[in-house]
Amino acid sequence: MKEHPRYLIVTPVRDEARYIEKMVSAVTGQTQIPAKWVIVDDGSTDGTSQILDELAANISWITVVHRENRGYRSAGGGVVEAFYEGYSPYSRAEWDFIVKLDGDLSFSRDYFEQCFLKFEAEPRLGIGGGTVYSWESGSLKIDSVGDPPFHVRGATKIYRRACWEQIEPLVKAPGWDTIDEVRANLHGWQTRTFPDLKIVQHKPTGAADGAWRNAFKNGLANYVTGYHPIFMLAKCLKRAVRRPDLVESAALFCGFFSGYLKRVPQLAGEDAIRYLRRQQLRRLFLRPSIYS
Repeated sequence: MKEHPRYLIVTPVRDEARYIEKMVSAVTGQTQIPAKWVIVDDGSTDGTSQILDELAANISWITVVHRENRGYRSAGGGVVEAFYEGYSPYSRAEWDFIVKLDGDLSFSRDYFEQCFLKFEAEPRLGIGGGTVYSWESGSLKIDSVGDPPFHVRGATKIYRRACWEQIEPLVKAPGWDTIDEVRANLHGWQTRTFPDLKIVQHKPTGAADGAWRNAFKNGLANYVTGYHPIFMLAKCLKRAVRRPDLVESAALFCGFFSGYLKRVPQLAGEDAIRYLRRQQLRRLFLRPSIYS
């Protein structure tokens, strides 16, 4: 019988008491369980710590790491710092895939089994993950509408080890979950979301920040990633047409150009930024690119 892939999950969480039991139930019920699951409690104050300790007490392959409360939610950088605190002790362990997974998700019992079948069928697939759905007016709606085809949501990232070793470390800043994919594609890997594999995100994207702050944060993340200004302007105009109230478009624009005003470092690296901007210009001129 063929051995199942060995995979390591790292889950940074902060104040997820309402949802964490659903998440633990989803992972422990998998048809292919992980070799190790490290849950990093990033300073929760809502009882998440106690829930995790109780749930993990009798499961040998779950480890809970507790971090001190920094006093605020650090967008982008905080989640990556927490991820590395959980990952570092196992960086040299034997695993085929590493998974970064949020703490407010649920999915089918064969979710990881189906994901790994896709990786097996596509040897150059470096990063993958399911399609994120969220609850809206009592029904499940795709949360990732409008995402480019190469993008895999930061809530659910599966990295093939060979790809991971070429693109790490993850950037400790907003935009980390696009920079990793740009680097992967630059190295000849493919990255994509699996449309037939559903992940339910129980807390709406950006719920902790509010609509304006979340869009502003995304605009700044686009700047940090190294988006071409012309491409970003086109993106904002497209969103303005889609959203008549202009809120999302205006916040994206302000977030992006605040990076220039504050001289925020662009962290993808010169090669990756040149590659990304070339792909974006190809997209604007309707030529084949990672966006098509």
